[in-house]
Amino acid sequence: MTGQYFQDVSRIIFNPDAEVDDTLCFKFYNATEVILGRPMEEWLRFSVCFWHSFRGTGADPFGQATIRRSWDDGSETMENYKRRLEASFEFFTKLGVKYWTFHDRDISPEGPTLAMTNRNLDEMTDLALNLQRQTGIQLLWNTCNLFAHPRYANGAATNPNAHVVAYAAAQVKKGLEIGRKLGAQNFVFWGGREGYNSLLNTDLDIEMSNMANFLRMALVYKKKIGFEGQLLIEPKPKEPTRHQYDYDAQTVTSFLRQFNLQNDFKLNIEPNHTTLAGHGYEHDIVMASTLGMLGSIDANTGSPDLGWDTDQFPMDIRACTAVMLQVIRQDGVQPGGLNFDAKVRRESTNAKDLFIAHIGAMDSFARGLRNAAKIIEDGIMSKHLKARYISFESGFGLKIATGQADLQECEEYVHQQGEPEAISGQQEHCEAIFNRYL
Repeated sequence: MTGQYFQDVSRIIFNPDAEVDDTLCFKFYNATEVILGRPMEEWLRFSVCFWHSFRGTGADPFGQATIRRSWDDGSETMENYKRRLEASFEFFTKLGVKYWTFHDRDISPEGPTLAMTNRNLDEMTDLALNLQRQTGIQLLWNTCNLFAHPRYANGAATNPNAHVVAYAAAQVKKGLEIGRKLGAQNFVFWGGREGYNSLLNTDLDIEMSNMANFLRMALVYKKKIGFEGQLLIEPKPKEPTRHQYDYDAQTVTSFLRQFNLQNDFKLNIEPNHTTLAGHGYEHDIVMASTLGMLGSIDANTGSPDLGWDTDQFPMDIRACTAVMLQVIRQDGVQPGGLNFDAKVRRESTNAKDLFIAHIGAMDSFARGLRNAAKIIEDGIMSKHLKARYISFESGFGLKIATGQADLQECEEYVHQQGEPEAISGQQEHCEAIFNRYL
């Protein structure tokens, strides 16, 4: 494949001695460097999302498009879609990532009928498959856009019209076939409009039951066609709906367990969505991992002061360290990865800004990985954590921890031992230790 869209950018290299203002090289991300027994690129399975980087125009709810690309004439022709795809693979190759992600409607236009839409998608994915084979780039995951078209104004899997639910199911059927064709390692469900704006016209039982049945249909078809990718659900609390059924990691896990789907689905966590839910940046990653449900990460961040999904590139070293600490603890997120579901700012109009944004985020996670590895190797923080819960390792505490105590025994224990001793949580002490690694 020839480089024709980014001719003024060479392949990005690792150069730790580069000048401070040289932002077109990696200063911390060294793909082959071994961290805790495996190369950095295996811990950091970076992926570029097609929709923001190659469909983004800088438009937002308050302003028109600001970004024009040399490969995109703005038309809905197949030729324009093909140029976008070719440009993206040149970008992936020069950046040095191994994975990409997309929605079906990102890479292929809809036709007047489902059959014509599917033919377009077949043609575009033939090109994608050829580009993957030429470059070695792999598909981390694909997903279906079940939220943008007017037919999905009232939801897709949870729509009150069975005809719309059937259309969404047909779209997912094709999406799973495309995932299998391109060797996707995962397939994501994001319920952009699976929620409600008013409870006055919403039957929660019908909608959530239909959503579970929809996921079951996808699971059955996945097995039927021999698609081996992991199925993932991406939580988000709101926006565009007032309330979404996939609110956060705990909500989705509870839903999956309620409908006995927990063994076949995991979660794709986006920290920007986590903060929209009112949690701390790494909360849903830690929660999903603790529940055995963390499958992949949409690596981005937001501006909590704005209160909406800004999809910024992650540049905060503290946040990246906290994320990678949990990733190491669960021995990686494979077959998932770290997908940059992020977009350059509407003021960042140069094509080079795409590279600089991804490089900065990759360097941030590389620093976070090194920091997290050092924290684990030193063992200081784990020692403090163990000490805080030491009372459950023996004696009566062990009976509680193993489910062998009852209320009467607890009462008897308190009568014998009296008032518990106040023990400091030492939060500030732990925060100070953590900051030493940043």
